[in-house]
Amino acid sequence: MSFVADLRVVLRGKDFRRLFGTRLVSQFSDGIFQFAVTGFAFFSPESQTTALAVAAGMAVLFLPYSVLGPFVGVFIDRWPRRQILVVAPFVRGALLLVAAGLVAADVPDAWFYGAALAVLGVNRFFLAALGASLPHVVPADRLISANAVVPTSGTVATFFGAGLGFLLREVYGGDDLGVALLLASSGVVFTLSALVARTMDRQLLGPWSDPDRPQASQALRNVVTGLADGAKHIARHRVAAATMGAMAAHRFLFGMCTALGIILYRYYFTDGDADAALRGVSLVVVAAGIGTALAVVITPYTTEWFGIERWVQIALVSAGVLTAVLALPFQEWGLPVAGFVLGLAGQSVKICADTTVQRDVEDIYRGRAFSIYDMLFNGMYVLAAGLSAIILPADGKSYLAVAIISLGYPLAALAYRMITARSRAGVV
Repeated sequence: MSFVADLRVVLRGKDFRRLFGTRLVSQFSDGIFQFAVTGFAFFSPESQTTALAVAAGMAVLFLPYSVLGPFVGVFIDRWPRRQILVVAPFVRGALLLVAAGLVAADVPDAWFYGAALAVLGVNRFFLAALGASLPHVVPADRLISANAVVPTSGTVATFFGAGLGFLLREVYGGDDLGVALLLASSGVVFTLSALVARTMDRQLLGPWSDPDRPQASQALRNVVTGLADGAKHIARHRVAAATMGAMAAHRFLFGMCTALGIILYRYYFTDGDADAALRGVSLVVVAAGIGTALAVVITPYTTEWFGIERWVQIALVSAGVLTAVLALPFQEWGLPVAGFVLGLAGQSVKICADTTVQRDVEDIYRGRAFSIYDMLFNGMYVLAAGLSAIILPADGKSYLAVAIISLGYPLAALAYRMITARSRAGVV
């Protein structure tokens, strides 16, 4: 079923529309916030951006999702989820106002990053509560359609939020006061999601009482054991494991592309002009967003024509070859086109990975499988930034980095092909 058809089906439910609206507003705010943090960390006229600074910024943006992700479910399954969706936006909004005040007061950057980590920690709870609430507002026979629609729509909303962040920055300015106003704007928008959540019945989203449920402390200890069991289960489903591995490889290589692009625009293409660099990177982000949206449209058809396994290979190989062609000349025009290609290829692989895990992994392991999935998705991105901090020169022009990216994608495709071929042959 296509994205449009899935969307039309699930929007018939009143409660789904309210939960969906809560997500869209919150992720729109996330786009403004992420743009503000990116501008402050990498494109502030007063700061000197290095590959190490890029790695630190990515860690702030993505590590909370990797570290906290597996553990938040313990509390999401104990606290009223509707109340989480109502209270968390106000907590996050207050933290964003604190972060805005810290930036405006020109305190050391470490204080700002601490506040940003707190914001993202609250956001991890909020997003987990949204995900756990979905089965309460969608009939079981429409849950797959809802899972196809919700993450993609949230990603699109984040892109739109980042676009508004760019426009607001043109109004507010790129100095510390401008960043503070952006953060405050994100906080105001995020609190609006609480108003949407309040339209839902207090008991609608669960969780239901369970007298046999273990204590929270025991449940937290069980998380690590559960993740290990989930990893063993995934390993026995070679196609699902291989597709998750393909997704992880893409995120690692895409993380390197991100760090490379930021440093190139900051110093190689613009001679240190922070505003010009931010406009260039924004164009790449827009191009990647268009590629992501196109992947949503075409992947249902390409997987029908080629099959999931062949389409994953095509996406990975194409990403590697075209990145080499577009990036090796180190011309500014090549990066937006490369962003489009990687957005298309990466989202195609992600859709295939989502589908494969949902299809192949048994239901009692599926939650743990997606916890591992999220850890890989964000952790590999940060790991790539760390490697980039080691190998990238001051101006970003690195043939070694481009070679790693260009060869990494086809090698990931080859590994994926070998694993899935062994699975079809019945080799364990």
